Amino acid sequence: MDLTHKILNNNNLQTKVNYWKKFEKRIVFTNGCFDLLHLGHLHTLTESKKLGDILIIGLNSDNSIKRLKGESRPIQNQQTRSTILANLQIVDAVVLFEENTPLNLIKTILPQILVKGGDYKIEDIVGADLVLKNGGQVKTIPLLEGISTTNSINKVNNQV
Repeated sequence: MDLTHKILNNNNLQTKVNYWKKFEKRIVFTNGCFDLLHLGHLHTLTESKKLGDILIIGLNSDNSIKRLKGESRPIQNQQTRSTILANLQIVDAVVLFEENTPLNLIKTILPQILVKGGDYKIEDIVGADLVLKNGGQVKTIPLLEGISTTNSINKVNNQV
């Protein structure tokens, strides 16, 4: 089953968000690169979905990842990454962003719950102040020990 209709752009994002809010759906937002989807990502996304009704993922574009992580990244292009995420049952929407941070997306969505991994302090999470000011919550999900995209890449590189 093709679920790429869950990949939204700035034109249809606001319409979807308004629809969900009209029906009083609790919107959870998280973001990341999701370059090589691994168990840690699935854990964070599953726990995030439990916090509300709708899970929206802000996905760093290829250009954004290159600026943040270097020319060797991403491993998978944005079309592949967004399609994989959109095909997860727990994900309701995926939205690409070109900036280094998802602040503009957070301003557009104004989620009731903003989530990041446990390696972040709430005060350091981009958009936390905005979500809190609007009556929302900011949560962190504990990471699974030793699981990361960087570890996966290093393991592959050491086996070559």
